[in-house]
Amino acid sequence: MFRAVLLPLLACLLLAGAPSPLRAAERSVPATEPAVGSADRIALWPAGQVPGESGAPRTPHVIERSDDPTLPDRYIDDVDAPYLVAYRPKHPNGSALLVIPGGGYQRIVLDKEGTALVPAFVERGGVTLFVLRYRLPAGRSDRQAALADAQRALRLIRDRAKRWQLDPGRIGVIGFSAGGHVAARLSTGFDLPAYPARDAVDRQSARPDVALLLYPVIDMGPHAHSGSRARLLGEHPDAALVAQFSMQDHVRADMPPTFLVHAQDDKVVSVHNSLVYYQALTRAGVASEMHLFPQGGHGFGVRIQPGLTTAQWPTLALQWMQARYAPVAEARP
Repeated sequence: MFRAVLLPLLACLLLAGAPSPLRAAERSVPATEPAVGSADRIALWPAGQVPGESGAPRTPHVIERSDDPTLPDRYIDDVDAPYLVAYRPKHPNGSALLVIPGGGYQRIVLDKEGTALVPAFVERGGVTLFVLRYRLPAGRSDRQAALADAQRALRLIRDRAKRWQLDPGRIGVIGFSAGGHVAARLSTGFDLPAYPARDAVDRQSARPDVALLLYPVIDMGPHAHSGSRARLLGEHPDAALVAQFSMQDHVRADMPPTFLVHAQDDKVVSVHNSLVYYQALTRAGVASEMHLFPQGGHGFGVRIQPGLTTAQWPTLALQWMQARYAPVAEARP
């Protein structure tokens, strides 16, 4: 009797201490990333010179969460050696976007806010996309690692603009959710010394020419996304730290023109994040445009329920970019 009870109990205890397996729909898919050294995978930093990193970089985890091959939904984490993945149009229009996907500062989603943008922006819009795999705060004391990666990425794209048939004055950023927070940090802190200069690339400006923020994390105070705040700032950040990373408090007149998109029914990142940012942009005199849609929830990217007006945002964004980059007509008497 004792043996019959003890053995199942021991088995349960052992299982409780074992690592949790991936959920049924999740599987490791590292081979879906471009190979190291390929033309579409661009390292941000010279090997062994990532600021703040020591030792050999970990192999990133790339996880697929979708069972539908037509709708991939990968994420990546454990990125110690950040890089870009490029998506180039057949007929480039000279503009580029640094894409910073979200994931709550816990992971980086690669498809809903990355590859899914290709049909609208690359194939139809002629925009070259560079999707950033950036460092996350877990295990790091440097809260500026993601900003450093974003600054370096923008500078690298601008440095190689002619090689990639790009206009160095038409390099923007688009960020989603927590990636929108990184993009807002880049927009307001492009000249903040987030890392020591490494080479000639770092002589380039890190200021985006335009910024597009989709359902962004902005506020670290009353409207904060609690998960993003806890992972970046810790469980109990003081008022000074909250203010330092609340992006509405750092809007400045010389930051890039900004395009905002949010759904009013977003239950993850409150629409108030976009509202307080837009108000700050207006007060500072920054050219800005905001689109609030009644439905869409959070994290929709371009995969939007049929019939929702939210699906218009890529077209609106491309039209806005075209208008921002158009030469200003001389005033007629």
